[in-house]
Amino acid sequence: MVKEYSANKNKKAAALKYDSSADNAPKILASGKGFIAEKILEIAKEENIAVYKDPVLVEALVKLEIGQEIPAELYRAVAEVLAFIYSADIAGSLESLDNV
Repeated sequence: MVKEYSANKNKKAAALKYDSSADNAPKILASGKGFIAEKILEIAKEENIAVYKDPVLVEALVKLEIGQEIPAELYRAVAEVLAFIYSADIAGSLESLDNV
């Protein structure tokens, strides 16, 4: 799953990974601004990975270190995103998922 916020050259993106059998919480897989954000989004598109736009959440996520678990204060927001993506996946519509 990739989070995205687009505001011209201030684009930001963060990619999360969550393995419930190995991790206590979702972890930052990649994050960045500008060119790095563009590359994260490009890879997500190539790999058919869901992109969910949330400017407030991505602002918090890009401040975290790669490999860091998300802090408890972000659990609810990330859980809502994961639930949304899970529901879309169940419905078979992941290919067109692009929440604004």
